[in-house]
Amino acid sequence: MSVLVYTESENGKFKKNAFEVASYAYEVAQQLGTTVTAISVNADENESLGGYGVSKVLTISDDSLKTFNAKAYAHAIVGAAQTEGAQVVVVSSSADTKFLAPIVAAKLSAGYAPNVVAAPESTSPFTVKRTAFSNKGFAHTQINSEAKVIGVSNNAFGAIENQTTAAVEAFSPSLGDDAFTTKSIEVDKVVGKATIADADIVVSGGRGLKGPENWGMLEELADVLGAATACSKPVSDMGWRSHGEHVGQTGKPVASNLYIAIGISGAIQHLAGVSSSKTKVVINTDPEAPFFKAADYGIVGDAFEIVPQLTEKLKEFKAQNA
Repeated sequence: MSVLVYTESENGKFKKNAFEVASYAYEVAQQLGTTVTAISVNADENESLGGYGVSKVLTISDDSLKTFNAKAYAHAIVGAAQTEGAQVVVVSSSADTKFLAPIVAAKLSAGYAPNVVAAPESTSPFTVKRTAFSNKGFAHTQINSEAKVIGVSNNAFGAIENQTTAAVEAFSPSLGDDAFTTKSIEVDKVVGKATIADADIVVSGGRGLKGPENWGMLEELADVLGAATACSKPVSDMGWRSHGEHVGQTGKPVASNLYIAIGISGAIQHLAGVSSSKTKVVINTDPEAPFFKAADYGIVGDAFEIVPQLTEKLKEFKAQNA
């Protein structure tokens, strides 16, 4: 009766959160006195999960699952849970898994706790700590159902190495037509060196940049930092940037180690979506912008003057410390 963990991948490569949820699952398994089984979909290098405490990997190779489909993926995870007799299923709190986790929970008659930030405080009763009220507080949630689904917040637990030899086995879930009642028509994908979900640093721009033609300086800063680029909702609504870059309560949540907001006033929906970031830096001409109240560091000034100077200083620093 192992702990099952769903490890996300993209283009055959595991996402950063895959190793984090594997590490979390290993901690849960230690508390329960069992092992960890991972399920992966069209992923390569499955043995690498053994470095994070996974004892077995169930691998699915299926062209029908190349594009994410919440219902089909949920069917596969449920099938794996039933095969392994898993009573605890661990997933991330990414945008994709927040779609599939409730389906998994419903099919397993399981309690579902998303946005979990720490290992279980107790396994009898099963109690976890999670963020609540748009990340403004914490809730200590007790899951009383026999089966449990836990969604781990990004960057909350960390990827912790626990060297184990992972046995890799092919797994073919039963996926009937009812698993594909919804289909993806179009995928709006951000193209860049780092994705918002996996990036340790995110550089985000708002209407203060005045137009899409000025995004070059933001991208240059992001390139120097090895960061992902993002934007506020009005920016994506106006078509300046892809909707895939929209962060906030109504877009993608961000839990990066460093979040730099440039020309973003800080509407409550935006702040709610980025509040899990560990360090927030704001650059804005308006000293009364709401974002300054939530920021760890703030610069009042013109982004068109500050950002190029910051980029040059960072280039100099990297050159001196290469």
